[in-house]
Amino acid sequence: MSKQKDNDYPKIKKSKRLLERAEFLIPSGTQTLAKGMSQYSRGVAPSFLERGKGSHVWDIDGNEYIDYTMGVGPISLGYCYPAVDAAIKAQLQDGITFSLVHPLEVEVAEALHQIIPNAESIRFSKTGCDVTSAAVRLARAFTGKNTILCCGYHGWHDWYIGTTDRNRGIPAETQALTYTFQYKDISSVLDAIDNDTAAIILEPMVFEIPRDNFLHKLRDICTERGILLIFDEMWTGFRLSLGGAQEYFGVKADLACFSKAVANGMPLSILTGRKDVMKLLEHDVFFYTTFGGEALSLAAALATIHVLREKNVPAFSHRRAINYCMGIMKFVKISVLLSPAA
Repeated sequence: MSKQKDNDYPKIKKSKRLLERAEFLIPSGTQTLAKGMSQYSRGVAPSFLERGKGSHVWDIDGNEYIDYTMGVGPISLGYCYPAVDAAIKAQLQDGITFSLVHPLEVEVAEALHQIIPNAESIRFSKTGCDVTSAAVRLARAFTGKNTILCCGYHGWHDWYIGTTDRNRGIPAETQALTYTFQYKDISSVLDAIDNDTAAIILEPMVFEIPRDNFLHKLRDICTERGILLIFDEMWTGFRLSLGGAQEYFGVKADLACFSKAVANGMPLSILTGRKDVMKLLEHDVFFYTTFGGEALSLAAALATIHVLREKNVPAFSHRRAINYCMGIMKFVKISVLLSPAA
C-alpha cells in the first residue's frame, strides 16, 4: 500500500537556514533540550518561534500554530498576558536589578506564604535545578546524612544527572550518593533507603495520579526515619492548585521547589519549606545569587499570582480539561458506533 506525502506542511525555509547557523555555534542548536530538533521531525517542524499571543505562536517564516507546550511549561496565562506585561513594563521604568533588596522580594514572598502549604521560609533563584540542588544541600546539612533518593527529572546538576546515561564528567563518588526509585512503588523506596539517606525528592505527579496513598506513605516513612521529603513542583506548582501538589493531595513536604508557571514566562524559581530547615540558609548553607532578587521577574510573578488567584485559573483549567476529555470520549464512542462491521 503506497503512502502519499502530505503537501500541507508549513514552509520553513527561514527556520532551516537559521538552524544551520545555530548548529555551527551552539551544541545541539539550542539552550533547552526540549526545544531542540532532537525532539521534533527535522525538516518538517519549525525550529524557531518569533512571537506569541495567548495560546498561539508564529515561527520566523510567518506560520501560525497552537502551542500545546506553552514555552515548555512557564506560560501559565498565555503569551503576552496584558496584566503581567503591564507589571513588567512598569517595573522596567524603575529598574531591573539593584544594589539593595527590592520591596518585591518581600511582597512576592508574602504572596507565596499565603498560598503554598508549609512555605514558612522562601528563597528565590532563576532555574528549577538551582532550587532542587539547594534543597538537596539543605537536606544533607540538616540531617547530617548524604544519600539522596529521587524519582523524576530534577535538572542538570551533578547530584541528579549522575543517575542518567548523560553522566560524563560526574565523579563516581558523587554518582554513588544518589539512587532512583519507581513512582507509586513503596517497596522500591524501602529497598533503596539506608541509614545514610538524607532526603527523598520526587515530582509528586507527572502523568499518573498517585494511588493507594503513595504520597502519604512517603510522608510517613520520612517522618519515621528522619528523612526530609522534598517535592519538585516545577510542573504541579500553581497548576494542580494554587498551592500545588501539597494542597491538592493534602501532603506536606519538608521542602518544595517551584518554577515555570509562577511568572508567566519570566525566569524565576522558588525554594520553600520548614523554617527550622531553611534557617540554615542564613549561614551554614550558602545559596545566594546576584539575580535572585531581579525585579522584572518578581513583578511578573506578583501579577501572575494575582491573576491565578482572582480567576481561580487551576480550577478553570481542570474544567476545560474534563470537558475536552469528555468530548473525546463521546467522539470515540460515536465513531465506534458508526464504524462498518468487520
